Amino acid sequence: MILDPRSLLSSAGIYSLFRQIVGGSRPENRYVSDFVRVKPGHRILDIGCGPADLLADIPHDVDYHGFDTEPKYIKAAKLRYRDRGTFRVQAVAPEAVEGIGDFDLAVATGVVHHLDDHEADTLFAGAAKILRPGARLVTLDGVYVERQNPIAKLLLKLDRGRHVRTADQYIALAQKHFEIVKPTILHDLMTIPYTHIILEAERPKIAKPDR
Repeated sequence: MILDPRSLLSSAGIYSLFRQIVGGSRPENRYVSDFVRVKPGHRILDIGCGPADLLADIPHDVDYHGFDTEPKYIKAAKLRYRDRGTFRVQAVAPEAVEGIGDFDLAVATGVVHHLDDHEADTLFAGAAKILRPGARLVTLDGVYVERQNPIAKLLLKLDRGRHVRTADQYIALAQKHFEIVKPTILHDLMTIPYTHIILEAERPKIAKPDR
């Protein structure tokens, strides 16, 4: 039996260490400081939260809720952060956002490229449903672009996520559910050659009930 190195990332410790090595979870990371932009008092939904590494880089005064399909990640998050957030094992599905209230920010870091189009549609629809007026969904994923660094392209092909897309494909998925979708392409977010797309989605295309 041949061991697939990507399977090692199912370990919460190895996953977090890998992100630190490649620069994806440090406070100086522009993704957190320039795009996620968490403010004290925010109510945050972290979709596919992993071991909740985001909590290490954001203010303590937030109402954090995270879910992930991997039980090992959720166990690690509970052990590390305890009462700093609410953590649960949950896949991306319509019921994931039922009865959880409204949020100031939804984040899906490295999630959409793991989902097929139907699952990704469910993620965007769910986020649109729970965002308060003026709130945002922020996503981060690997992306294929023209004249891409060959190493970056190879790493994307080797990624655990089997649904790495072009920028237009990611944007189209988000635009089904949000009126405003702002994409940003970054080639230097990590210490290794890689290409990311960050989507900032606002103004859900659903009617909010009167309150």
